[in-house]
Amino acid sequence: MFDNLQDQLQEVFDDLKGKGRLTEGDISAAMRRVRMALLEADVSFKVVKPFITRTSARCLEADVLESLTPAQNVVKVVLDELTALLGETDAKINLAPNRHPNVIMLVGLQGSGKTTAAAKLAYLLKREGHNPLLVACDVYRPAAADQLETLGGEIGARVYREGPDSKDPVAIAKAGIRNAVDNLCDIAIIDTAGRLHVDEEMMAEAESIKAAVDPDEILMVVDAMTGQDVVNVVEAFSERVDFDGVIMSKMDGDARGGGALSIRESTGKPIKFISSGEKPDSLEVFHPDRMARRILGMGDMVSLIESAVKVQQEEEEAEAVERMRRMDLNLNDFLDMNRQIRKMGGVGKLVSALPGGDKMMAQGQVDEHALDKMEVIINSMTKQEREKPDVINGSRRARIAAGAGVTVTQVNQLMKQYAETRKQVKKMMSQFNAMEEQGRGRRKKKGKKGKKGRGGKRMAMPGIGGMSMADLRKIQDMMDR
Repeated sequence: MFDNLQDQLQEVFDDLKGKGRLTEGDISAAMRRVRMALLEADVSFKVVKPFITRTSARCLEADVLESLTPAQNVVKVVLDELTALLGETDAKINLAPNRHPNVIMLVGLQGSGKTTAAAKLAYLLKREGHNPLLVACDVYRPAAADQLETLGGEIGARVYREGPDSKDPVAIAKAGIRNAVDNLCDIAIIDTAGRLHVDEEMMAEAESIKAAVDPDEILMVVDAMTGQDVVNVVEAFSERVDFDGVIMSKMDGDARGGGALSIRESTGKPIKFISSGEKPDSLEVFHPDRMARRILGMGDMVSLIESAVKVQQEEEEAEAVERMRRMDLNLNDFLDMNRQIRKMGGVGKLVSALPGGDKMMAQGQVDEHALDKMEVIINSMTKQEREKPDVINGSRRARIAAGAGVTVTQVNQLMKQYAETRKQVKKMMSQFNAMEEQGRGRRKKKGKKGKKGRGGKRMAMPGIGGMSMADLRKIQDMMDR
């Protein structure tokens, strides 16, 4: 998504950087190229025209043209305007604190991913401490209720459905709310039916369900691969149902992405969530500023840090912490690290979050299956070899390579990566333990006792680039200011 747009904008900015000071002609030429890039990305013309007008006017201001780094200021202006186009601030979901259950209604065309989005939203809300109920109100699509029940079972969320003879979606929605009350579910997510195209029957049904259950939040699910045609669909739903926000699905698809850039400007409705994949945890809160940075090739370090913090909080194991504290990293720990990267979205998502990462991915410079190969090789080792890697000699490496279906060279590369990681961990933990010792000395002088855990004070697992998770949180806070 946005790959071609990103490449074209980067070319425009690179050309500006080579000019030093800029003239009005330089700005006008650059804005024409930006305009063409947006139109080729399938952004609605009604959106592109005012965007270019605003951006051009700001770029022609004296403080930009006369600055020491005018090209950088142009990038800053485009970033600001792109962020404003996408929504400027995060749009949060509206939940009434004194209502049980809160009701969230999903609408949209058939094939947009409503049912999958309903399950993903339930998964996200469960992780926030809620107890959601999924209500199957699509009585037309074959096996729609079965699909929702299967997805609900996978994430541990309760699903309300009625038998195949029940064809009244309004009655099902009302019964679902009662079921939520009876089972102490604090949120009911209503999955409604869609059609291949906007029609009167679908709109009338959505209006009837809305009137019957009085939802606290109505979210429209939109396929990101639809292009600028999505504007007409969203406008039609906005007029009849007056929804509160958008879930943009299939953001990982091979599309130009113009729909995502057109919705807010055309309808005034914010994008609240985006989904990039099939897994339950692939639904994310939409951050306009972060998306704008990614479109301009600046990466998304904040989301990367948040993913690292989340994995750290969920996966920290006391035994692994103690081993690392003793600077005794083995191949089991190395395998755990790789699995944590996979849970953050894998090598592809990790690299894409870095500045220039999307371009590296597009050029095939990153092996997205590197972690899979590592895992196969390590799993081909004996328990002793994983726990005591120093016993792995030449003959063992040949046996491991044969068992994993790889070459001895690939096994050697893995062992080299492991050795470098172990070296860095030792250095990092040595510094960390020294700081711990100094801290204990200060606390002892003050006569204060810290909280004790297994093996003494509980330690944080290392983060990224030798930084602790606390360091990462500090960086995140600074970037959010």
